[in-house]
Amino acid sequence: MLKDDIQGIVYFGDNLDVLRKLPDQLADLIYIDPPFNTGKVQSRTQIRTIRSQEGDRVGFQGNRYRTIKVGTTGYSDRFDDGFLSFLEPRLIEAYRILKDNGTFYFHIDYREVHYCKLMLDQIFGRECFLNEVIWAYDYGARTKLKWPPKHDNILVYVKNPDNYVFNYEDIDRIPYMAPGLVGPKKAEQGKPPTDTWWHTIVPTNGSEKTGYPTQKPLGILRRIVRASSPVGGIVLDFFAGSGTTGAACLELNRRFILVDNSVDALKVMSKRFDGISSVNWVDFDPLPYQTSFPATRFSKWIGSQNGSRG
Repeated sequence: MLKDDIQGIVYFGDNLDVLRKLPDQLADLIYIDPPFNTGKVQSRTQIRTIRSQEGDRVGFQGNRYRTIKVGTTGYSDRFDDGFLSFLEPRLIEAYRILKDNGTFYFHIDYREVHYCKLMLDQIFGRECFLNEVIWAYDYGARTKLKWPPKHDNILVYVKNPDNYVFNYEDIDRIPYMAPGLVGPKKAEQGKPPTDTWWHTIVPTNGSEKTGYPTQKPLGILRRIVRASSPVGGIVLDFFAGSGTTGAACLELNRRFILVDNSVDALKVMSKRFDGISSVNWVDFDPLPYQTSFPATRFSKWIGSQNGSRG
């Protein structure tokens, strides 16, 4: 388990292998954002520009700039008919690892959400289905052939529908659409969000951008972590990607366990957690991608951390 002086652990490896070695009843909250089975290669190319008379871009006051490709991150998001069989053993392990009063958030989109819900109903029980949260955004291209898909689905399950964490008073609030109708006190305080969350994606040129192709906004993870875990609790994300779950936990005084098998993901997380000595790395050396000193911790898998890899 996590030792007192460690706020987070990042594992590099197959998440099923890691999950099978984590103890029962470990996590207060589990959030996962698995591949969506889009049938595409998800990629993101990072560039920078330098001023050059022979440049391929024209900028301010007609100055020309040359584009330099910094690097590309990505992964194949295609499982054909094996998507559910890929997920099922991992979800069964997640159920075992979740505490009896814990909450599970499953982030997916319209392509697979209905099939995944049927499987989660079998694992958790239909009575333990708490919410379907819709994350709605208005960004990017729009098809003219159908209603443009501009939302993700987040299925929320609890292990015990009569006993789970939901920190209602701590949830971030949103403005009233008609503040004049509720009075100045309520208008200043704002109102709790509903199960439809309007939040932009991570902007291409925003300070939050890491270059990871499927990075989720920090605001979404802040809301989930704040609402559904206790201060000091353990949050598990075994499709960690760019590490947004860990970043939210660092802000909100939660501990975290992140798992990913992508070298690109671990490189991004290395930079994101640069200089944070309370993060321990297992089977991956972050130092070549970090600049701060003292260095973060790096250890090989020894399989004996209090009987688990957690």
